[in-house]
Amino acid sequence: MSVVAQTESADSIPAQELKEIVIQAPKVIRKADMDVYHPSKSAVEHSQNGLQLLNNLMIPTLTVSDALGTIQAAGQSVQVRINGRESSIEQVRTLLPETIKRVEWIDNPGLRYGGANYVLNFIVSNPTVGGSFMAQARPALNQAWGFYMADAKFNTGRSQWEVGGNFKLTNKIKTHRDYTETFTYSDGTTLTRDETSRGGTMDNSFANAWASYSYIKPDTTVFMAEFGLFHKLTDKFLYNGLLSLSDGSDDILLTDSHGDKGGTPSLSLYWQQNLAHKQMLIVNFNSSFYFGRSYSDYIEQLPGAASYLTDIHTNIKDRNQAYAIEADYIKNWRNGRFTAGASYTANRNRSQYESLGGDIFHQRQDKIYIFAEYFHRFGKWTATAGMGVQYTDFLFKETNQGTHTWNPRPQATITYSLNQNHNFRLNFTSWQSTPSLAETNIVPQQLDGFQWRVGNRNLKTANSYMLTFRYGFNLPRVSGSFGVRAFTSPNAITPLLQWEGDKLITTYENSRGLQNLSFFLAPQIEVIPNWLMASGYIQFRMERMRGTGYTHHSNAWSGNANIQLMHWGFVLSGQYVRAQRDLWGEKISWGENLNIIDFSYNWKSWQFSAGVIMPFGKYDQGSKSLSKWNRNEQHMRLDMRMPYISVSYNLQWGRQKRGAQKLMEVDANADRSTAGGR
Repeated sequence: MSVVAQTESADSIPAQELKEIVIQAPKVIRKADMDVYHPSKSAVEHSQNGLQLLNNLMIPTLTVSDALGTIQAAGQSVQVRINGRESSIEQVRTLLPETIKRVEWIDNPGLRYGGANYVLNFIVSNPTVGGSFMAQARPALNQAWGFYMADAKFNTGRSQWEVGGNFKLTNKIKTHRDYTETFTYSDGTTLTRDETSRGGTMDNSFANAWASYSYIKPDTTVFMAEFGLFHKLTDKFLYNGLLSLSDGSDDILLTDSHGDKGGTPSLSLYWQQNLAHKQMLIVNFNSSFYFGRSYSDYIEQLPGAASYLTDIHTNIKDRNQAYAIEADYIKNWRNGRFTAGASYTANRNRSQYESLGGDIFHQRQDKIYIFAEYFHRFGKWTATAGMGVQYTDFLFKETNQGTHTWNPRPQATITYSLNQNHNFRLNFTSWQSTPSLAETNIVPQQLDGFQWRVGNRNLKTANSYMLTFRYGFNLPRVSGSFGVRAFTSPNAITPLLQWEGDKLITTYENSRGLQNLSFFLAPQIEVIPNWLMASGYIQFRMERMRGTGYTHHSNAWSGNANIQLMHWGFVLSGQYVRAQRDLWGEKISWGENLNIIDFSYNWKSWQFSAGVIMPFGKYDQGSKSLSKWNRNEQHMRLDMRMPYISVSYNLQWGRQKRGAQKLMEVDANADRSTAGGR
């Protein structure tokens, strides 16, 4: 969607700017509450869209993949914003690189950001043309995989229209699963099952379309309306295997398949009014609807047999709705800023279990959030303090049972700027996590011959607290940060395994808590000025997880490394990612271990590139269970060694107004069911 400014000359909202002492560096400006990166001329010239420009900035903590369309930081999700308005990666792709004045990297988000781990805010200035058209195609050469997009913007007077869409194809990518598990029964006997892979496939294709309208009256009013439609065409995982049992039983042929598909239309309305005396009022409304299905099929069969040992089918049809409205008030002074806001979010979920005779279940969730925050500067010191309060209410219509909780959300930050090259920041933050639809749904779902999953409707909202100390430094050709982070969630919502007769049940509980301590280093190195850059992130984390009947520990390294050579319109880049290991409940899981090489050339409005995903090593994504009842280890392998080509086109014409600036965004994402699966 588009982003429009308040005036023809400014690149951000005047009432939102707060003057403060900053630390200047060639590549980064360190403010009290963020790091600011200004794109170099070379970075802009070698980019065709906003995501490519972000990748060329080489922000140390970030892992950016234009090929995969992902943005992560330290293995965690990143909330992306455009001029303060929460946006999507698809919307970042539609930004013209020439219009991005700066990128704000916030690793200690305030209360306005609703518990985000990290925030990345693109400040976009006034384009100088009246329209633009952007297109990109990136097919793989050896697989049915690719990404395609197009976006157009048009302007008339104070109005701006935008329309666009994209399509991501992943069809029958070959997969393999390495899996072994040992069950320990209540009487102490054990059974080990080793799964030998017989191949499988993965499908993950979706289409996305959007249209928006914005009206702007400079220095006074901004109005925006946008409509989006996301359609997941297929998200299917199919595994075939051969089970060997330690009790001497015959080997078993296994088919394990699960997936979902559906559509999510959404509507967003936004109104912003500038008031006298550096005041501002912002109101935002969002709604979304999910219409879809999820399924799980699990079959065990003796070789050559006509009948099945186990035949489990779960089919769930969802009709879920979400609505949210938020209002924020901002007041600025010379050395201070006050922000206050309130939001209401409503989720209405209806799930029909077609595999259980069409039984229908309803869940209602309401959430109210109120916060106030104040920022002040004292010479070289700055301080931010605030308090949020969240009320959450659940109700299950069929049983007329539910829960409700009140939770405080305090937050504070202190920053000291020693000189132009060194600053120190101490940040405390807290947030709440509400139980999901899958975690609270009490309908039993069979996973295999004797494993089941049942939700817990008595779950309470979980609290999380984090304390981070960060030292930021700027040295000749080297800048970055070093820090220590301590995290605790004393009542984290986690899975719980327990035997009930001959059934191993996975349910959910408010655990006795997760604690971890992380040490991290994130440098950016200018090896050859304007030619060769390197950046990276390395983290060592120690974790302890406690729940009913267990205590587990985990220590692990993770990180990423990026290197980029650019000159004469050519860009050669390489990326390596070692995924973060996360201890949650009685399971250690990790995301994608990846490496990518890409080579591109920019010519006028065109960019041509070629690359390889996973040129080295094996793709690995998996988990390891530490439960005394079921110890297992799973590795998912994909045939991800994929060479690809990419062609991008960026055309601009006339005189274009800039896109409307949303300073805040309220989230309304419809929840969805999860069908059982091993």
